[in-house]
Amino acid sequence: MVKMNDIKPFEKKVWLASPTMHGEELEFVKEAIETNWVSTVGANINELEKLVADYIGVRYGAALSSGTAALHLCMKLAGERLNPGAKPGQTLRGMKVFCSDMTFDASANPVMYEDGEPVFIDTERDTWNMDPVALEKAFELYPDTRLVVLAHLYGVPSRMDEIAKICRRHDAILIEDAAEAVGAVYNGDIVSGKCGTFGDYIAISFNGNKIITGSTGGMFLSNDLSDTDKVRKWSTQSREDAPWYQHEELGYNYRMSNIDAGIARGNMLHISEHIAQKKAIYERYKEGLKDLPVSLNPFEEKAEPNYWLTCLLVDKDAMCRQVRGEKEYLYTPEPGKTCPQEILENIFAINAEGRPIWKPMHMQPLYRMKPFVTAKGYGRALTNAYIDEGETEDVGADIFSRGLCLPSDNKMTPDQQDVIIEVIRRCFD
Repeated sequence: MVKMNDIKPFEKKVWLASPTMHGEELEFVKEAIETNWVSTVGANINELEKLVADYIGVRYGAALSSGTAALHLCMKLAGERLNPGAKPGQTLRGMKVFCSDMTFDASANPVMYEDGEPVFIDTERDTWNMDPVALEKAFELYPDTRLVVLAHLYGVPSRMDEIAKICRRHDAILIEDAAEAVGAVYNGDIVSGKCGTFGDYIAISFNGNKIITGSTGGMFLSNDLSDTDKVRKWSTQSREDAPWYQHEELGYNYRMSNIDAGIARGNMLHISEHIAQKKAIYERYKEGLKDLPVSLNPFEEKAEPNYWLTCLLVDKDAMCRQVRGEKEYLYTPEPGKTCPQEILENIFAINAEGRPIWKPMHMQPLYRMKPFVTAKGYGRALTNAYIDEGETEDVGADIFSRGLCLPSDNKMTPDQQDVIIEVIRRCFD
């Protein structure tokens, strides 16, 4: 621990990213309770679906219980399209699916729900998202693959021009996981618009820490009414249009509550405000840390993130020695150097919350035996390899080892952020 005796911990915790309520949320929830529409139907659900679809720029939305539920039903739609007649839970059986590697495991788990095999695609340094070069290499290694699951990390758009071109060339379906990227924009030459408009099937999240929240929940987005109707039907246990409970296919209890929809509906009214606040936090960190051997999560000039989380990457020559096991870590403090765990410990000590960068999926025990592809080829055979510039071939593992997510709550004051910046600076003393 760095000496911080003269820095007083915050009386009230500064969170990584917590819900921000404004008042309209309560009014919509109150209306639902007063009218007794507290289940999985009601005006809040209907209005939220319209509001979100219009904002993002698609025709339809289906409000669901979580972003994971939305991703699962995206996967089921893709599986039925690729494998007509397959049994539920087996629509991807025998199929490889190319997945973002550095993300939350909810991006990949639904592949397993439908009995597919995820193949993890390494990260590229300029956006921390799926590397188009590695994706093209994956199609060379597994030419029969027809499904790609892409996540936009921390609200930064992926390289959508390159990804879209590759998917079209290989006749591949694209599932877009925009859970972290609601409101982010990509102005490309091939595809252009908000994140959540690029995929054949699209999922977003309203989890409690997202830039817009319903406390929980998610949404399936589409320009295809028949797909959206399928998702709505599946999410309500696949009940048929009959006078009694008639079920002819497997369904799920995935529909959003009208209460949760009321929270998300009210929160959506403030999305531009939230994005502006998050951007200001990113810019203050950028200014306050500019002379340190660090960088913040990057993005292309053609992209405008939603700045959901500001992340920090310690330069390689400024890293102290650090080792991580599965659940424990060890580092050796060194003058003038630091590492993510040391910075996090000191942030925790002043009653603020940070966290490590997502641990790449190919490093997770659950997925350690699944294929992993880098820009150079099959990554499992290249774990300890190095490219000419001396950087690790496994880009995601390198970012994980040197990166952390900084407190990015939009209720954090500039004075509180200044204290956090000072704590980070002292870690390099």
